[in-house]
Amino acid sequence: MGWMAPLRHLGAKMPVGRNRREFITLLGGAAAWPLEARAQPTSMPVVGFLRGSTAGGSEHLVAGLRQGLNETGYFEGQNVAIEYRWADGHLERLPTLAADLVRLPVAVLVGSASTGATAAKNATSTIPIVFVTTVDPVKEGLVARFNQFERI
Repeated sequence: MGWMAPLRHLGAKMPVGRNRREFITLLGGAAAWPLEARAQPTSMPVVGFLRGSTAGGSEHLVAGLRQGLNETGYFEGQNVAIEYRWADGHLERLPTLAADLVRLPVAVLVGSASTGATAAKNATSTIPIVFVTTVDPVKEGLVARFNQFERI
């Protein structure tokens, strides 16, 4: 079963064009995380967002993540929390930031580019990771094979 199946089950409507690809990439795995299994009964699930750049350069990604969560019934501050970590261009900080998110703990890690995804992968083997990248994730060692994902 592809990672989009949970989104279809939830009846999520997909944005169109460039935003659709960003939405699917960022939210696909986030919608599939087992909220009930990871969250305490009285606490809300936490999404860890990890990015190598500054917050100012990522508004479109954050907006896409929030929109996707909203479309599946999750609203930041109401029934889901998002913890943001920005490396501000200092990519050597990503492993420390990823480890910080894992310690919280988060239900899912959202990383962007291969650097953020690699830092997230190195920080945990149990928390699902959703990532955006323009490189071959198999060559980069982020995934073992492509057939784990549904291509859009």
